[in-house]
Amino acid sequence: MKIHRISACFALLSMLWLGAAPAWGVNKDMVQLQTQVQQLQEQMTAMQRAFDERMGVMKNLVEQDTDAVNKVAAALTALQTTLQKQQTEGGTRTDQVSGQIQALNDTMDEIKVRLAKVTKQLEDMQAAQQSLAAQQATQQATQQAQAQAPPPDVLYNNALRDYNGNKNDLALQEFSDYIKFYPNTDLAGNSYYYLGELQFRQANYQQAAQSYDQVLQNFPSGNKAASAQLKKGFALIELGKQDDGVSELRHLIQRYPHSPEALQARDRLRKLGVPTTGR
Repeated sequence: MKIHRISACFALLSMLWLGAAPAWGVNKDMVQLQTQVQQLQEQMTAMQRAFDERMGVMKNLVEQDTDAVNKVAAALTALQTTLQKQQTEGGTRTDQVSGQIQALNDTMDEIKVRLAKVTKQLEDMQAAQQSLAAQQATQQATQQAQAQAPPPDVLYNNALRDYNGNKNDLALQEFSDYIKFYPNTDLAGNSYYYLGELQFRQANYQQAAQSYDQVLQNFPSGNKAASAQLKKGFALIELGKQDDGVSELRHLIQRYPHSPEALQARDRLRKLGVPTTGR
């Protein structure tokens, strides 16, 4: 009797351990994502501090150049006043003062050029800082959204269930979310394929062809590659691009000659009245 009770206790502890393990794994992922978000925030703070320091230096240069321009303008005004006074009094230093005025005009023009360059550099720095801040904010928002997203297997299974249940709009959103949050997994290729299928159902053949092409370009060795190429050919034919569609179907037959998809491709080519191989 005691042996049976001990066995039951061990079984109960095993079930509790198995139930807690996934939660611990999820908590660990959440901690890692929160740490990454904290690091991004620290990087943005450091970059903002450095930008503010450089901004202060640039503003100081602008103020110095502005003061120089104001001083030159004041001196020019004084000289012009002196010239007018001497002309009125019939003085003999008109040419000398005119030369000084011309020199001051040249100096002021040079300072204006320098001021324009410094202002342009300041504007470029502000634009770069704003662009970088926007990129950091977007990356941080993506990290936070991914931290709140369901686990990949749960999200994919929910999308597949709704796809099979003809809940097209819901499945479309779920497959799109899977690609957004988990773009580098093997099931991302399947998600692109099912997106194409949903778009094909809606007669959105252009988008469907692009989704199928994502499977062929990024997941050529995946288990949906043959089906994606078949359906891409069908979508192109529906779009009126028969030559391109026929080329895709012929390529499919060459790559997967004994596959069920190859049989469907041959049947479609036969209905179109074209041979299965090109000249």
